[in-house]
Parts: sequence; structure tokens; C-alpha cells
Amino acid sequence: MDQITRTPKQLGTVLQRYRKATGLTQEALAARIRLRQATISALENSATNARLGTLFDTLAALNLELVVRPRSKGSTKDIEGIF
Repeated sequence: MDQITRTPKQLGTVLQRYRKATGLTQEALAARIRLRQATISALENSATNARLGTLFDTLAALNLELVVRPRSKGSTKDIEGIF
């Protein structure tokens, strides 16, 4: 299912949801991409200083991809209701 994210908080929630759905702990995910568990925790908790490479490594480890498209008409508050 596609997930729309517009904020770091929403992205963190999506990453956490997919990680849990795959049965991975933060530690196991971190080990897959040779990061510290604290880095995964920071991503899931809206870290705004994360490196793009770290984000893409995390997406790949969760078998996810980033899709860029024009914004839909819904507001950020409408989307936050999904989470």
C-alpha cells in the first residue's frame, strides 16, 4: 500500500510500521545496513539531520522505494489523521 508522507514525523512512522510488519527489531534492521540501533531509532523518531544515504539504505533494507510526484490536494493535517 502506498503511504503519503510530508513530514519527518510521518516518514518515521511509515518506516517503523514497515519494520515491524517485517518482524525486524531496530537492532536487526541496523545490522542489515551496518548502522547503530540509535540511528534507526532517530529515523523513526523524526530525525531531521539524517543523511540521505542512510535513509535510502534503510528504505532498501525494508524493500521500499521513494516515489516523487506532485502533491495531492489533501493537507498535512488530513494526512496525519492516517497515522
